[in-house]
Amino acid sequence: MTDNKKIGVLLMNLGTPDAPETGAVRRYLREFLSDSRVVDLNPLLWKPILNLVILTLRPPKVAKVYQQVWMDEGSPLLVLSQRLKDKLQTQVTEEFPMPVAVELAMTYGNPSVETAANKLRAQGVDKILVIPMYPQFSSTTSAAAYDRLMKSLKSCPHWPELHLTGDYADNPLYITALADSVRAQWEKQGERRHLVLSYHGIPKRYVSNGDPYSRRCELTSRLVAEELELGDSDWTHVYQSRFGREEWLKPYADETLRALPDMGIKKINVISPAFSIDCIETLEEVTLELGDEFKHSGGVAFDYIPALNDSPDQISLYMNIIEENIKNWT
Repeated sequence: MTDNKKIGVLLMNLGTPDAPETGAVRRYLREFLSDSRVVDLNPLLWKPILNLVILTLRPPKVAKVYQQVWMDEGSPLLVLSQRLKDKLQTQVTEEFPMPVAVELAMTYGNPSVETAANKLRAQGVDKILVIPMYPQFSSTTSAAAYDRLMKSLKSCPHWPELHLTGDYADNPLYITALADSVRAQWEKQGERRHLVLSYHGIPKRYVSNGDPYSRRCELTSRLVAEELELGDSDWTHVYQSRFGREEWLKPYADETLRALPDMGIKKINVISPAFSIDCIETLEEVTLELGDEFKHSGGVAFDYIPALNDSPDQISLYMNIIEENIKNWT
Protein backbone atom coordinates (compact mmCIF):
# COMPACT_ATOMS: atom_id res chain seq x y z
CA MET A 1 0.00 0.00 0.00
CA THR A 2 1.06 3.59 -0.53
CA ASP A 3 0.38 4.57 3.13
CA ASN A 4 -0.64 3.07 6.44
CA LYS A 5 -4.37 3.68 6.04
CA LYS A 6 -6.77 0.76 5.84
CA ILE A 7 -9.13 0.04 2.99
CA GLY A 8 -12.83 -0.03 3.76
CA VAL A 9 -15.63 -1.81 1.93
CA LEU A 10 -19.09 -0.29 2.32
CA LEU A 11 -21.95 -2.59 1.34
CA MET A 12 -25.20 -0.70 0.70
CA ASN A 13 -28.66 -2.22 0.56
CA LEU A 14 -32.11 -0.64 0.38
CA GLY A 15 -33.33 -0.69 3.97
CA THR A 16 -36.03 -2.01 6.26
CA PRO A 17 -38.21 -0.91 9.17
CA ASP A 18 -36.70 -1.35 12.62
CA ALA A 19 -39.68 -3.44 13.71
CA PRO A 20 -42.76 -5.09 12.13
CA GLU A 21 -44.97 -2.42 13.68
CA THR A 22 -47.08 0.34 12.16
CA GLY A 23 -45.02 3.21 13.56
CA ALA A 24 -41.69 1.78 12.42
CA VAL A 25 -43.09 0.97 8.99
CA ARG A 26 -44.50 4.49 8.66
CA ARG A 27 -41.11 6.05 9.49
CA TYR A 28 -39.38 3.81 6.96
CA LEU A 29 -41.90 4.41 4.18
CA ARG A 30 -41.79 8.18 4.76
CA GLU A 31 -38.02 8.22 4.22
CA PHE A 32 -38.10 5.77 1.31
CA LEU A 33 -41.00 7.33 -0.59
CA SER A 34 -39.74 10.88 -0.04
CA ASP A 35 -36.68 10.16 -2.19
CA SER A 36 -37.10 11.79 -5.61
CA ARG A 37 -35.06 8.93 -7.10
CA VAL A 38 -37.84 6.55 -6.07
CA VAL A 39 -40.84 8.79 -6.80
CA ASP A 40 -40.01 11.65 -9.15
CA LEU A 41 -43.41 13.36 -9.12
CA ASN A 42 -43.76 17.07 -8.38
CA PRO A 43 -43.43 17.36 -4.56
CA LEU A 44 -46.41 19.73 -4.47
CA LEU A 45 -48.54 16.90 -5.82
CA TRP A 46 -46.77 13.94 -4.21
CA LYS A 47 -46.33 15.07 -0.61
CA PRO A 48 -50.06 15.48 0.16
CA ILE A 49 -50.73 12.05 -1.35
CA LEU A 50 -47.84 10.53 0.60
CA ASN A 51 -48.66 12.10 3.95
CA LEU A 52 -52.44 12.10 3.87
CA VAL A 53 -53.15 8.86 2.02
CA ILE A 54 -50.24 6.43 1.70
CA LEU A 55 -48.70 6.94 5.15
CA THR A 56 -52.17 6.65 6.67
CA LEU A 57 -53.42 3.56 4.88
CA ARG A 58 -50.38 1.46 4.02
CA PRO A 59 -48.29 1.13 7.20
CA PRO A 60 -50.75 -1.12 9.10
CA LYS A 61 -51.08 -3.41 6.07
CA VAL A 62 -47.33 -3.51 5.39
CA ALA A 63 -46.60 -4.16 9.06
CA LYS A 64 -48.75 -7.30 8.93
CA VAL A 65 -46.80 -8.48 5.90
CA TYR A 66 -43.50 -7.94 7.70
CA GLN A 67 -44.83 -9.93 10.65
CA GLN A 68 -45.22 -12.92 8.33
CA VAL A 69 -41.54 -12.97 7.34
CA TRP A 70 -39.80 -11.43 10.37
CA MET A 71 -36.97 -13.54 11.78
CA ASP A 72 -36.06 -14.01 15.44
CA GLU A 73 -33.02 -11.77 14.94
CA GLY A 74 -34.94 -9.10 13.01
CA SER A 75 -35.80 -8.15 9.44
CA PRO A 76 -34.68 -10.79 6.90
CA LEU A 77 -33.01 -8.17 4.72
CA LEU A 78 -30.94 -6.84 7.60
CA VAL A 79 -30.18 -10.20 9.21
CA LEU A 80 -29.06 -11.85 5.96
CA SER A 81 -27.12 -8.77 4.81
CA GLN A 82 -25.32 -8.71 8.17
CA ARG A 83 -24.44 -12.40 7.84
CA LEU A 84 -22.99 -11.72 4.41
CA LYS A 85 -21.00 -8.78 5.77
CA ASP A 86 -19.61 -10.83 8.65
CA LYS A 87 -18.55 -13.69 6.37
CA LEU A 88 -16.91 -11.26 3.96
CA GLN A 89 -14.99 -9.68 6.82
CA THR A 90 -13.69 -13.09 7.86
CA GLN A 91 -12.74 -13.95 4.28
CA VAL A 92 -10.89 -10.71 3.49
CA THR A 93 -9.04 -10.92 6.80
CA GLU A 94 -7.86 -14.43 5.96
CA GLU A 95 -7.02 -13.88 2.28
CA PHE A 96 -5.88 -10.27 1.77
CA PRO A 97 -2.35 -9.24 2.80
CA MET A 98 -3.51 -5.71 3.68
CA PRO A 99 -6.11 -4.76 6.34
CA VAL A 100 -9.63 -4.39 4.94
CA ALA A 101 -12.67 -3.41 7.01
CA VAL A 102 -16.20 -4.31 5.82
CA GLU A 103 -19.32 -2.46 6.97
CA LEU A 104 -23.00 -2.47 6.03
CA ALA A 105 -25.28 0.53 5.50
CA MET A 106 -28.84 1.00 4.34
CA THR A 107 -29.97 3.77 2.02
CA TYR A 108 -33.05 4.18 4.20
CA GLY A 109 -33.34 3.26 7.87
CA ASN A 110 -30.67 1.55 9.95
CA PRO A 111 -27.78 1.00 10.02
CA SER A 112 -27.37 4.44 8.50
CA VAL A 113 -24.55 5.51 6.21
CA GLU A 114 -23.27 7.78 8.98
CA THR A 115 -23.13 4.87 11.43
CA ALA A 116 -21.19 2.69 8.99
CA ALA A 117 -18.87 5.56 8.02
CA ASN A 118 -18.07 6.29 11.67
CA LYS A 119 -17.19 2.62 12.20
CA LEU A 120 -14.85 2.72 9.21
CA ARG A 121 -13.29 5.98 10.38
CA ALA A 122 -12.71 4.54 13.84
CA GLN A 123 -10.69 1.76 12.20
CA GLY A 124 -8.42 4.21 10.41
CA VAL A 125 -10.00 3.74 6.99
CA ASP A 126 -9.19 6.47 4.45
CA LYS A 127 -10.10 4.63 1.23
CA ILE A 128 -13.61 3.23 0.76
CA LEU A 129 -14.88 0.88 -1.92
CA VAL A 130 -18.66 1.28 -2.21
CA ILE A 131 -20.74 -1.68 -3.41
CA PRO A 132 -24.48 -1.18 -3.87
CA MET A 133 -25.97 -4.65 -3.43
CA TYR A 134 -28.05 -4.39 -6.60
CA PRO A 135 -26.99 -6.70 -9.44
CA GLN A 136 -28.66 -4.50 -12.06
CA PHE A 137 -28.10 -0.72 -11.97
CA SER A 138 -31.09 1.59 -11.66
CA SER A 139 -31.35 5.24 -10.75
CA THR A 140 -33.97 4.16 -8.19
CA THR A 141 -31.54 1.92 -6.29
CA SER A 142 -27.82 2.20 -7.02
CA ALA A 143 -27.92 5.93 -7.80
CA ALA A 144 -30.13 6.53 -4.76
CA ALA A 145 -27.52 4.79 -2.61
CA TYR A 146 -24.79 7.04 -4.00
CA ASP A 147 -26.95 10.11 -3.39
CA ARG A 148 -27.37 9.05 0.23
CA LEU A 149 -23.63 8.50 0.60
CA MET A 150 -22.79 11.93 -0.80
CA LYS A 151 -25.39 13.56 1.43
CA SER A 152 -23.75 11.97 4.45
CA LEU A 153 -20.42 13.54 3.47
CA LYS A 154 -21.73 17.11 3.24
CA SER A 155 -20.69 17.86 6.80
CA CYS A 156 -17.51 15.78 6.68
CA PRO A 157 -14.38 18.01 6.89
CA HIS A 158 -12.14 15.37 5.32
CA TRP A 159 -13.50 13.06 2.64
CA PRO A 160 -12.09 9.57 2.25
CA GLU A 161 -10.92 8.44 -1.15
CA LEU A 162 -13.94 6.77 -2.77
CA HIS A 163 -14.31 4.13 -5.45
CA LEU A 164 -17.89 3.62 -6.65
CA THR A 165 -18.59 0.29 -8.31
CA GLY A 166 -20.93 -0.40 -11.20
CA ASP A 167 -23.40 -3.25 -11.26
CA TYR A 168 -22.61 -6.92 -11.83
CA ALA A 169 -25.52 -7.99 -14.03
CA ASP A 170 -23.23 -9.96 -16.35
CA ASN A 171 -20.45 -10.97 -13.96
CA PRO A 172 -19.64 -14.60 -14.82
CA LEU A 173 -19.50 -15.58 -11.13
CA TYR A 174 -22.95 -14.07 -10.59
CA ILE A 175 -24.45 -15.83 -13.60
CA THR A 176 -22.91 -19.17 -12.62
CA ALA A 177 -24.12 -18.76 -9.03
CA LEU A 178 -27.69 -18.13 -10.18
CA ALA A 179 -27.58 -21.07 -12.58
CA ASP A 180 -26.14 -23.35 -9.91
CA SER A 181 -28.92 -22.36 -7.50
CA VAL A 182 -31.45 -23.36 -10.17
CA ARG A 183 -29.70 -26.67 -10.75
CA ALA A 184 -29.67 -27.35 -7.01
CA GLN A 185 -33.41 -26.71 -6.83
CA TRP A 186 -34.07 -28.99 -9.79
CA GLU A 187 -32.03 -31.74 -8.17
CA LYS A 188 -33.85 -31.25 -4.86
CA GLN A 189 -37.30 -31.50 -6.43
CA GLY A 190 -36.29 -34.28 -8.81
CA GLU A 191 -37.29 -32.50 -12.03
CA ARG A 192 -36.56 -29.54 -14.28
CA ARG A 193 -39.36 -27.00 -14.46
CA HIS A 194 -40.18 -23.91 -16.45
CA LEU A 195 -38.06 -21.09 -14.99
CA VAL A 196 -39.57 -17.68 -14.25
CA LEU A 197 -37.05 -14.89 -13.65
CA SER A 198 -38.85 -12.12 -11.77
CA TYR A 199 -37.34 -8.65 -11.25
CA HIS A 200 -38.54 -5.72 -9.19
CA GLY A 201 -40.32 -3.36 -11.54
CA ILE A 202 -39.94 0.39 -12.06
CA PRO A 203 -42.15 2.80 -14.02
CA LYS A 204 -41.62 2.40 -17.75
CA ARG A 205 -41.15 6.18 -17.95
CA TYR A 206 -37.87 5.89 -16.05
CA VAL A 207 -36.44 3.58 -18.70
CA SER A 208 -37.74 5.83 -21.48
CA ASN A 209 -35.79 8.63 -19.83
CA GLY A 210 -32.56 6.64 -19.91
CA ASP A 211 -32.50 4.30 -16.90
CA PRO A 212 -30.60 1.16 -18.08
CA TYR A 213 -32.33 -1.15 -15.59
CA SER A 214 -34.53 -3.19 -17.96
CA ARG A 215 -31.64 -3.73 -20.38
CA ARG A 216 -29.44 -5.00 -17.55
CA CYS A 217 -32.19 -7.30 -16.26
CA GLU A 218 -32.80 -8.74 -19.70
CA LEU A 219 -29.08 -9.39 -20.06
CA THR A 220 -28.97 -11.31 -16.79
CA SER A 221 -31.96 -13.45 -17.78
CA ARG A 222 -30.50 -14.26 -21.17
CA LEU A 223 -27.12 -15.22 -19.73
CA VAL A 224 -28.68 -17.44 -17.05
CA ALA A 225 -30.84 -19.15 -19.68
CA GLU A 226 -27.76 -19.73 -21.83
CA GLU A 227 -25.80 -21.11 -18.86
CA LEU A 228 -28.67 -23.55 -18.17
CA GLU A 229 -29.03 -24.35 -21.89
CA LEU A 230 -32.70 -23.40 -21.84
CA GLY A 231 -34.76 -23.00 -24.98
CA ASP A 232 -36.92 -19.91 -25.49
CA SER A 233 -40.01 -21.81 -24.32
CA ASP A 234 -38.30 -23.01 -21.13
CA TRP A 235 -38.09 -19.66 -19.35
CA THR A 236 -40.01 -16.42 -18.81
CA HIS A 237 -38.82 -12.93 -17.86
CA VAL A 238 -41.21 -10.77 -15.76
CA TYR A 239 -41.38 -7.75 -13.44
CA GLN A 240 -43.11 -7.65 -10.07
CA SER A 241 -43.99 -5.11 -7.35
CA ARG A 242 -45.69 -2.41 -9.41
CA PHE A 243 -47.40 0.37 -7.53
CA GLY A 244 -49.80 3.11 -8.61
CA ARG A 245 -51.66 3.60 -11.87
CA GLU A 246 -48.97 4.44 -14.41
CA GLU A 247 -47.45 1.83 -16.71
CA TRP A 248 -44.51 -0.11 -15.30
CA LEU A 249 -42.07 -2.45 -17.01
CA LYS A 250 -43.77 -5.41 -18.65
CA PRO A 251 -44.54 -8.27 -18.71
CA TYR A 252 -46.17 -8.06 -15.28
CA ALA A 253 -45.44 -11.02 -13.02
CA ASP A 254 -48.96 -11.49 -11.65
CA GLU A 255 -50.65 -11.40 -15.05
CA THR A 256 -48.06 -13.71 -16.57
CA LEU A 257 -48.24 -16.32 -13.81
CA ARG A 258 -52.04 -16.38 -14.01
CA ALA A 259 -51.78 -17.08 -17.74
CA LEU A 260 -49.12 -19.81 -17.65
CA PRO A 261 -51.40 -22.75 -16.66
CA ASP A 262 -53.64 -22.09 -19.67
CA MET A 263 -50.51 -22.33 -21.80
CA GLY A 264 -49.82 -25.80 -20.42
CA ILE A 265 -47.14 -24.63 -17.99
CA LYS A 266 -48.32 -25.90 -14.61
CA LYS A 267 -45.04 -26.49 -12.80
CA ILE A 268 -42.63 -23.61 -12.32
CA ASN A 269 -39.67 -22.38 -10.35
CA VAL A 270 -39.31 -18.67 -9.69
CA ILE A 271 -36.02 -16.89 -9.07
CA SER A 272 -35.60 -13.16 -8.41
CA PRO A 273 -32.14 -12.16 -9.70
CA ALA A 274 -32.56 -8.46 -8.86
CA PHE A 275 -32.44 -9.25 -5.13
CA SER A 276 -29.04 -10.13 -3.71
CA ILE A 277 -30.70 -10.75 -0.33
CA ASP A 278 -34.13 -12.19 0.41
CA CYS A 279 -36.61 -9.63 1.72
CA ILE A 280 -40.30 -8.87 1.88
CA GLU A 281 -40.59 -8.77 -1.92
CA THR A 282 -39.27 -12.30 -2.31
CA LEU A 283 -40.37 -13.98 0.91
CA GLU A 284 -43.92 -12.63 0.84
CA GLU A 285 -44.78 -11.21 -2.57
CA VAL A 286 -43.19 -13.96 -4.64
CA THR A 287 -43.42 -16.97 -2.35
CA LEU A 288 -46.91 -16.29 -1.01
CA GLU A 289 -48.79 -13.87 -3.28
CA LEU A 290 -47.52 -14.95 -6.69
CA GLY A 291 -47.47 -18.58 -5.60
CA ASP A 292 -51.12 -18.40 -4.59
CA GLU A 293 -52.13 -16.65 -7.82
CA PHE A 294 -50.38 -19.29 -9.91
CA LYS A 295 -52.01 -22.18 -8.04
CA HIS A 296 -55.45 -20.57 -8.05
CA SER A 297 -55.14 -20.23 -11.83
CA GLY A 298 -54.52 -23.96 -12.28
CA GLY A 299 -50.85 -24.26 -11.45
CA VAL A 300 -49.78 -27.54 -9.86
CA ALA A 301 -46.29 -26.87 -8.48
CA PHE A 302 -44.63 -23.60 -7.50
CA ASP A 303 -41.27 -23.28 -5.73
CA TYR A 304 -39.22 -20.16 -5.12
CA ILE A 305 -35.43 -20.40 -5.46
CA PRO A 306 -33.86 -18.30 -2.67
CA ALA A 307 -31.59 -15.33 -3.31
CA LEU A 308 -27.85 -15.93 -3.04
CA ASN A 309 -27.89 -14.36 0.45
CA ASP A 310 -24.78 -15.36 2.44
CA SER A 311 -24.08 -18.51 0.40
CA PRO A 312 -20.51 -19.50 -0.53
CA ASP A 313 -21.22 -18.51 -4.15
CA GLN A 314 -22.28 -15.03 -3.06
CA ILE A 315 -19.18 -14.71 -0.87
CA SER A 316 -16.98 -15.68 -3.83
CA LEU A 317 -18.76 -13.16 -6.06
CA TYR A 318 -18.31 -10.27 -3.65
CA MET A 319 -14.72 -11.25 -2.90
CA ASN A 320 -14.05 -11.06 -6.64
CA ILE A 321 -15.71 -7.64 -6.87
CA ILE A 322 -13.66 -6.37 -3.94
CA GLU A 323 -10.38 -7.77 -5.24
CA GLU A 324 -10.87 -6.41 -8.75
CA ASN A 325 -11.76 -2.92 -7.53
CA ILE A 326 -9.01 -2.35 -4.97
CA LYS A 327 -6.12 -3.28 -7.25
CA ASN A 328 -5.08 0.34 -7.69
CA TRP A 329 -4.94 0.78 -3.93
CA THR A 330 -2.56 -2.12 -3.31
